[in-house]
Amino acid sequence: MLGNFTFCNPTKLYFGKVALDGLKEELPKYGKNVLLVYGGGSIKKNGIYDKVTALLKECGKTVYEDGGVMPNPSVDKLYEGIQRARDCKADFILAVGGGSVCDYSKAVSISVNCKEDPWDKYFLRFEDVDPDCKIIPVGCVLTMVGTGSEMNGGSVITNHAQKLKIGHVFGENVFPKFSILNPEFTFTLPKYQMTAGFFDIMSHILEQYFSGEDDNTSDYIAEGLMRSLIHSSEIAVKNPVDYEARSNIMWTATWALNTLIAMGKTTDWEVHMLGQAIGAHTDATHGMTLSAVSLAYYRMIMPYGLKKFVRFAKNVWGVSPAGKTDETIAKEGLAAMESWMRRIGLVMNISDLGVTEDMLPGLVKSTLIMDGGYKVLTEEDILKIFKESM
Repeated sequence: MLGNFTFCNPTKLYFGKVALDGLKEELPKYGKNVLLVYGGGSIKKNGIYDKVTALLKECGKTVYEDGGVMPNPSVDKLYEGIQRARDCKADFILAVGGGSVCDYSKAVSISVNCKEDPWDKYFLRFEDVDPDCKIIPVGCVLTMVGTGSEMNGGSVITNHAQKLKIGHVFGENVFPKFSILNPEFTFTLPKYQMTAGFFDIMSHILEQYFSGEDDNTSDYIAEGLMRSLIHSSEIAVKNPVDYEARSNIMWTATWALNTLIAMGKTTDWEVHMLGQAIGAHTDATHGMTLSAVSLAYYRMIMPYGLKKFVRFAKNVWGVSPAGKTDETIAKEGLAAMESWMRRIGLVMNISDLGVTEDMLPGLVKSTLIMDGGYKVLTEEDILKIFKESM
């Protein structure tokens, strides 16, 4: 492994069927006023809300609620959440939901005592939290897998007026203090959302894998995670309540983006920039925006990172190299990924997400250009990718 790095992940995980009991150990560590954050209300239908609120009351907490967090949390909702947290003098934020709820909760946690507009400071200027800014601690009870937000400092917020969807990865002081991971809590998720989460996991791994030229242990870990995801995802789409498959996927999702496999890597993240531009314009499901643009992107950059694409084909998809050129092997690897994507029911075209030809110039302008992968895109490249993804 080349380069130097520091690795620290302070989030404590409780995993398994009795993971929720971890709340009884963790909640006494924090103040009395708890802001309970959740999404559209599905946790009230599936019983998770009742279980969580019962434990909160058992631990003597005064509970205030902030529901209605949308799949792509908006800056307007963020401002609302900041005010709610201020009004109740929140000592702790408990996020119960998927990645969007966790992302949003972290954004609220760093913004309550921020002296500036958090959108400008954190998501436009990419500044860190000021040393004198008190961060409200966050804990997570996960009900959907994909983002890895339960064990990292990332937060993605959408500004519909500016047609921007931007993520900021904060330091370890913003990581959740703990996360509750019970695979059974994901069983009631609609199939569309479930499979979107599967590709979000895959994309997180690919964004880190397709960078660098050295022999890096992180890449070996990434390959194992991808093989596990591929295997378990095919089982889960046939039987969504297969505990073993869903538990493996949940664990893979966490390790895909808790910073471990980024160690020693430059990392890419251009697929996410393309997908987030689509999300900013259409509010489409995040994982599906990634699946719709990935193949066009990877086919474009493949010649610039051919060695890694050959390795990907052989080690992840089992492509036989016998008698084939490197280019042929690499193409077969991407074809194998496409076949898997279709088998599990992913969206393959951005037109299916509501994108029209007249939207393409705006999408290009909304796409941030990254420089950590095998090719730094031009605006012409971005337009070509969007056109090929239609």
